[in-house]
Amino acid sequence: MTKTYHVKTYGCQMNVYDSERMGELLEAEGYAAVNAPDEADLVILNTCHIREKAAEKVYSDIGRLRVAEPKRLANGRDTLVAVAGCVAQAEGAEIFRRSKTVNMVFGPQTYHRLPDMLADVVAKRARGFAAQVMDTDYPADTKFDHLAKGRQATSPLAFLTIQEGCDKFCSFCVVPYTRGAEVSRPPEAIEAEARALVARGVREITLLGQNVNAYHGKDSAGHETDIAALATRLSAIDGLKRLRYTTSHPLDMNDSLIAAHAELPKLMPYLHLPVQSGSDTILKAMNRRHTAVDYIRAIDRVRATCPNIALSGDFIVGFPGETDKDFADTLQLVTQARYAAAYTFKYSPRPGTPAAESDKQVPEDIKADRLAQLQALLNEQHLAFNTPCVGTVQPILIEKPGKKPQHWVGKTPYLQLVSFTAPDHAIGDIVNVTITAASKNSLEGNAIL
Repeated sequence: MTKTYHVKTYGCQMNVYDSERMGELLEAEGYAAVNAPDEADLVILNTCHIREKAAEKVYSDIGRLRVAEPKRLANGRDTLVAVAGCVAQAEGAEIFRRSKTVNMVFGPQTYHRLPDMLADVVAKRARGFAAQVMDTDYPADTKFDHLAKGRQATSPLAFLTIQEGCDKFCSFCVVPYTRGAEVSRPPEAIEAEARALVARGVREITLLGQNVNAYHGKDSAGHETDIAALATRLSAIDGLKRLRYTTSHPLDMNDSLIAAHAELPKLMPYLHLPVQSGSDTILKAMNRRHTAVDYIRAIDRVRATCPNIALSGDFIVGFPGETDKDFADTLQLVTQARYAAAYTFKYSPRPGTPAAESDKQVPEDIKADRLAQLQALLNEQHLAFNTPCVGTVQPILIEKPGKKPQHWVGKTPYLQLVSFTAPDHAIGDIVNVTITAASKNSLEGNAIL
């Protein structure tokens, strides 16, 4: 009887990438994916520790798995439960202490050892021992050396991790503690993975890293490659139509990367450049190591080279010590920057970070009010970016069927979601679409026949 597995992914795109690679490891061991945890012999919760609620959701899901355990046993399924990712890395043995349901705890740098951990748990169970295994080390060798070289592709879109970890140590962020120091993969390995994806039908690749524009992988000759040179290398792959990258840091937005946006047609005109706050006081407290003016200057440099680029960002409101004046500075920066999209959050203390120890925590009602004000301004900007698209023709990469016959869903080069009518097309096609309607979140249109 074939063993089955189910992976639930929380958080960022890098976790999506990691979950896919874990699935490949398990399928090489004879496991098959299922859509529901109750149908799985192994359930993996691949966790995120960036937000407090994300961590608590993990414990809630563990609780639901525990409650459903008698039902699974009655159906002859003695399910193993694993907690992977950043919550596992940060909390380790605490997960075992809080729940006897969990059998494996492993961090984002050790999931390539999953088959060995699984075999260890099964062997312990067979001998009647407590079936719990934890691996939250930072191994000297990179996990990428141990992963399958040929990747599956079930979509025309794919994530590809090129860099992990972060050396910036923003005072609110757990990434340096859960993902470790910055590590960049060799360009040859990245190109090989990209070519394998394209051979399996992928048409758009998003390069991933916690600090992706700080990429500095060394090739086989020992020469260092930056992300602009890497993008140039990948653009030469026949069949690859679009390239994106995320997430960037303003300090690493160098001239070669900016020039690449103008020189490489496959590099999409979209830049996700988080700033978090428009107040220099708060930026200093966050240890961002740049000012609001530095950020605006970086945007100006990009737009001078690529005037049509779509900008997105991240914002945290209610950071410890944030005053009304600091928040007003953030609104002013947003007004200057003009965003096509953005992600906004209320500050959430993460244990072990400097900001969590501050005695200047902002009350929740003030955070909520500021978040609503910021989101209202950003919604206006999103609509202002989308509305001029009405009447234009946009090349749309088809990602999936729509809800109606001859309807499709895809995205523009600017990462706008588009629903449109088009007969006789297929997933992965790029179709010219006349945009007929716009909202703050999406566009509608009809394909040009």
